[in-house]
Amino acid sequence: MKGCIKERSPGHWAIILDQRDPATGKRKRKWHSFTGTKRAAQLECARLISETSDGAYVEPSKLALAQFFDRWLKHIKPNVSPRTHERYEQIATKNIVPLLGAKILSKLQPIDISEAYGKALENGRRDGKGGLSPRTVHHMHRVLFSALGQAERWRLIPRNPAALLEKRDRPKIERKPVRTIDANSTAAAFDAARERRLFILLILATLCGLRRGEITALRWRSVDLDNGQLAVVASTEQTDAGTIREKEAKSGRARTIAMPAMAVEELRRWRVMQAEELLRLGVRGDDDRHVVTQADGSPLQPRSLTHSVSEFLKEWRVTLHGLRHSHASHMLASNIHPKIVQERLGHSSIAITMDIYSHLMPNMQGEAAAAVDVAMRAAINKRTDDVG
Repeated sequence: MKGCIKERSPGHWAIILDQRDPATGKRKRKWHSFTGTKRAAQLECARLISETSDGAYVEPSKLALAQFFDRWLKHIKPNVSPRTHERYEQIATKNIVPLLGAKILSKLQPIDISEAYGKALENGRRDGKGGLSPRTVHHMHRVLFSALGQAERWRLIPRNPAALLEKRDRPKIERKPVRTIDANSTAAAFDAARERRLFILLILATLCGLRRGEITALRWRSVDLDNGQLAVVASTEQTDAGTIREKEAKSGRARTIAMPAMAVEELRRWRVMQAEELLRLGVRGDDDRHVVTQADGSPLQPRSLTHSVSEFLKEWRVTLHGLRHSHASHMLASNIHPKIVQERLGHSSIAITMDIYSHLMPNMQGEAAAAVDVAMRAAINKRTDDVG
């Protein structure tokens, strides 16, 4: 392959590559624009010749980022859940495209992305009332990083510009501790809810640490009351359009949870009540039925669950997800090893557990230091007594 440069105007060059079409054998020319010194243009020409000869050259794409997002969203749709696809589409079209959508994909630079994040934090809200939260901008980065990674694999761009951002240039989020309630407040909430349908929801969240979708997906066949265990094998998700589907447990990992005796007792009581309730409707209960249902025996939708529980929990200023965190905080306060906490909550790694609950660790550090102190003092005193 041969190449040459031609000056169009001072500082502006045309790089011309002569090559043959591998399909027809005919000679063809590729023209590239370049701005800079003659020496820089010569070096760029040599680079293009080398990459083309090695098969590493990527033809610059004329797609705008907004157009590419359309292709990417269609590509990932069969491979992600409907809720995940809906969320990606919302972030791409409503948050990223207004800032970067007109940019030509092949010309998108890390500085463009960094500046877009800054604008989003400053005044990115669509209602004009300020900026987006750091967490939302962090999600923007994750979506853009994933999409541009696919563009690189499709050889539409030579490198993913979002991957070139240094950590300090990426959105930073501060993890805010989720509000939890102590054992006394939990007992008060239980007493207030005992005669209501949502009582069993509180039991599953607070005593077993289940997520919202795991509660609505739980079926009696996964509950072993004789051995005091339940298996979390699925989760329910609901899109903004109202579509509901059951999927495998988060992170693709089923887990078995040992239930406290109180949870076993209340689930036994609830199963009898549910069976009697269904019998009055002429419906027979079986192991395939959901543990948490509406009055007519139909499954409870995740968002309906959130709405009903949120109203009830206002008195304690805690959310349903906060009850799950309360379960973790109760265990850590009782010196349960974080590895056990991780397994019960279904986190993919203990690092996630430690990160979420790091604000509880200072107390554990103090207790650990005190235990080491007692052990060392006892050893020193014993040695002194032996020598004496």
